[in-house]
Amino acid sequence: MTVTAPDVLSSATRTVIGQLRLRAKKNPDQLAYGFLRDGEELAETLTFQQVEEQGRAVGMALAAQGLSGGAAVLLCPTGPDFVRALVGCLFARVAGAPAQVPNRLSGLARIRRMADDAGTTVVLTTAEVKARLENDFAGTPELTGLALIDVAHLAVPGYVELDEPGPQDTALLQYTSGSTGSPKGVVVSHENFLANVAETDELYPCDPDGVVVSWLPLFHDMGLLFGAMLPLCTGTPAYLMTPEAFIRRPARWLEAISRFRGTHAAAPSFAYDLCVEAAAQGLIGDDVDLSSWRCAANGAEPVRWRTVRAFMTAMAPYGLSRTAMSPGYGLAENTLKATGSQPDEEPRALWVDSAELRRNLVVPADETNGQPLVSNGVAVGATRIAIVEPETGRWLPEGRIGEIWISGPCVAGGYFRRPAESAATFAALITDGDQRPHLRTGDLGFLRDGELYVTGRLKDVIIRNGRNYYPQDLELSAEMSVPLLRPNCAAAFSVDDGERERLVVVVEADGRALRRTPAEKLREAVAVAVYEGQRLRTDEVVLIRRGMLPRTTSGKVQRRAARERYLNGEFDGGPQPAA
Repeated sequence: MTVTAPDVLSSATRTVIGQLRLRAKKNPDQLAYGFLRDGEELAETLTFQQVEEQGRAVGMALAAQGLSGGAAVLLCPTGPDFVRALVGCLFARVAGAPAQVPNRLSGLARIRRMADDAGTTVVLTTAEVKARLENDFAGTPELTGLALIDVAHLAVPGYVELDEPGPQDTALLQYTSGSTGSPKGVVVSHENFLANVAETDELYPCDPDGVVVSWLPLFHDMGLLFGAMLPLCTGTPAYLMTPEAFIRRPARWLEAISRFRGTHAAAPSFAYDLCVEAAAQGLIGDDVDLSSWRCAANGAEPVRWRTVRAFMTAMAPYGLSRTAMSPGYGLAENTLKATGSQPDEEPRALWVDSAELRRNLVVPADETNGQPLVSNGVAVGATRIAIVEPETGRWLPEGRIGEIWISGPCVAGGYFRRPAESAATFAALITDGDQRPHLRTGDLGFLRDGELYVTGRLKDVIIRNGRNYYPQDLELSAEMSVPLLRPNCAAAFSVDDGERERLVVVVEADGRALRRTPAEKLREAVAVAVYEGQRLRTDEVVLIRRGMLPRTTSGKVQRRAARERYLNGEFDGGPQPAA
């Protein structure tokens, strides 16, 4: 049974818990989640009845400890315990804050900052993670004072009455994975989740035969929505693997879609690039059948036409429909999805004049002389997109580039305990138009025939001689400068040396690339490629080892964090060619 807007907003099911109860009552024995060991073997499963019963038991245990109305960090890897912890928090009205299990002290420090920001010391985790953290970080200030609780061994002291959450109650604190040292918790309500699920289902209908297959981390907004909330609220089964299993062998994702007849799967652009690489290297079996895959959601910022076209071409021999790739736009502050491509339509690109784009003008061009911008589709339901002049707050007509502002039921309630930042980001008013409060995204784009095109980040734009240069265009030129450089391996930013702005391009290069192209030649090739592609001179090209470039939890390059590391001298030394 798919979820529709009327169903989501009916009086009995206006919370995530209400939706779960509906699924558990109608289809108690239906698979809700299947967890794939090493991304391949179906190791554990949960039915909707089991999710409801086990989640309620965790919720009663949390309520018995007096945690209702508070918050807890969710530190569980992809698996049944994550689902139990998440649903238990929803039952007990505990604001869960999903986080990545840390391997280093810096990662644990971020967990501590999240916990401090949320006003909690409670960390819900697994026995394995608890033991490892206590062994690796015993005695550190970052761990001291945190109460690590094993979800699987929470004791329920008899029956505990649970207060029913309401639609406006906080369902989750989604901490942004930006480059700042102080993470901000986006306050997502039950109603926010249900509205986003309803709009996602309107764009990409799950239908009775829908199946989600996901490797995305469940602590990230895209992974949480597609991998956990969409299945829970639509009754669509989900087969989940860990991000590590996908990264080690990307073909596992495609094999799982084939084996379980997946219809819905989402990922940022770099994942589709890795699948293209796997196909080129002959690492995808001939028996893989992707004909069931209806929605391959691509939520990178911005989506690149090269990736879209290469993926559709590479996967066509495996039965993937050319209408499956579905570029979209979203962010945690809008729960997730804001726009998406229409179903049963091939992705579209608009070719524009690059020089005019730098002047914030959209001038169509042909494929020979222009650059492609991918349509991120349309807003559906009650979500509305406005393009606004960021300095004045004035509405801009179609075809004009400005900041993307969003209004509607998916816009979250603000940043937790940050009233000033919340007011500035979530309550912006258009000075000459719609007076509803809007979410300022910090992203630049324009509308054309109602479809959204993203051109870059407001704060990342590089301005030279009165022209705007978008770092993702410079990065794409750098990535294509020499063979063997991987996609998503570059960060471009400007720095002020006291006299002028300098353009720096940081590039990850491994031993394979350096054996073929020595470091000095590689730097020269990057600078030449950036100039030929964008007519902009690079002041410095910095080569670093693979894995040094800071990224968000979804794999997107963090340009501001890269800039800070550069300024702090953390990129000194560079990569070394492998023997």
